[in-house]
Amino acid sequence: MKIYQRYLLRETSGAVLLVLVAFLALFGFFDMIAELKDVGRGGYELRHAVLYVLLRLPGRTYELMPVAVLIGTLYGLSTLARHSEITVLRVSGLSTRGLLGSLFVVAAIAAVATFVIGEFVAPPAERAANQQRLKSVGRVVAQDFRTGLWVKDERTFVNVGSVSPDARLSKIRIYDFDEQARLRAVSEAQSGEYAGDSTWRLSGVVQTLLDGDRAQVERKPEMLWRSALNPDILSVLLVVPERMSLTNLTAYIGHLADNRQKTERYEIALWKKLVYPLAAFVMVALALPFGYRHDRVGGVSLKIFSGVMIGILFHMLNGLFSSLGVINNWPPFASAVAPSAIFLLAAMAMIAWVERR
Repeated sequence: MKIYQRYLLRETSGAVLLVLVAFLALFGFFDMIAELKDVGRGGYELRHAVLYVLLRLPGRTYELMPVAVLIGTLYGLSTLARHSEITVLRVSGLSTRGLLGSLFVVAAIAAVATFVIGEFVAPPAERAANQQRLKSVGRVVAQDFRTGLWVKDERTFVNVGSVSPDARLSKIRIYDFDEQARLRAVSEAQSGEYAGDSTWRLSGVVQTLLDGDRAQVERKPEMLWRSALNPDILSVLLVVPERMSLTNLTAYIGHLADNRQKTERYEIALWKKLVYPLAAFVMVALALPFGYRHDRVGGVSLKIFSGVMIGILFHMLNGLFSSLGVINNWPPFASAVAPSAIFLLAAMAMIAWVERR
């Protein structure tokens, strides 16, 4: 590796690392504020909240890596341009292709780190974070029974046949006990939907009220059920494609296909898992044209702001195209690749425009 390549690698990778650490500190701070409202609830203490936030940092790193690469590379190149170092390199014969190739080394390191974190670190860390949080708050959740999901909520035991990815419940049984641990009511519902404010709207309800040796059966088309159980508690058990590893995604897609169920959402998540690390190369290419502009200090601030806006747009488009792909039955590969392809075309157009100047 040549001297200028080592210099570019050191400057840009240092800037990327600095931006990533800053983002993690910012998002960790916001996550900690969100957790403080639950501190003191059950056995959930401050140390549990800190551990929960720390265990979620690998997932945050996976999400923020492309944005950090964009802003870090943009900042590094802007600093070099402000000191006329980019101009010296170009006058010395370094072409745009050569400069981009040197920067792709940084992108390759970021891409490998993103894949490793997203595949091997983030999924188990997120699962451990959710499990320790539930245990600390005092909720008992188990799903390894043939009869479905079991949840204990104070003096109520809830059995759910299945939970869909959007937190809809089906085949619900609610066993309500009194203070002497005597069964006082059994409610069965065909389905349930979270209505907000710790309330579920149950449909197709058959309720059996027990009073000594007597039993009274009531049938209701709908019933509101208040419980501390909510989608956040269920999230640890839901099949969230974006949080699954490639191995689990592949196995679950096969399971859905064998049972003749829709697999589009999971196939999109699978392709996104494969494509997302490559977004680092797109972000480096997108940052390169900004480095050719010879601005002073005020211009650097504008470039950083532009990088933040572009990063936010990329993150939004990723989620948008995934949802549109599921709704409109687009090919999973196209839905996953579209955001990166759009930004790659924009980067190529900007580089060509800069070259013509």
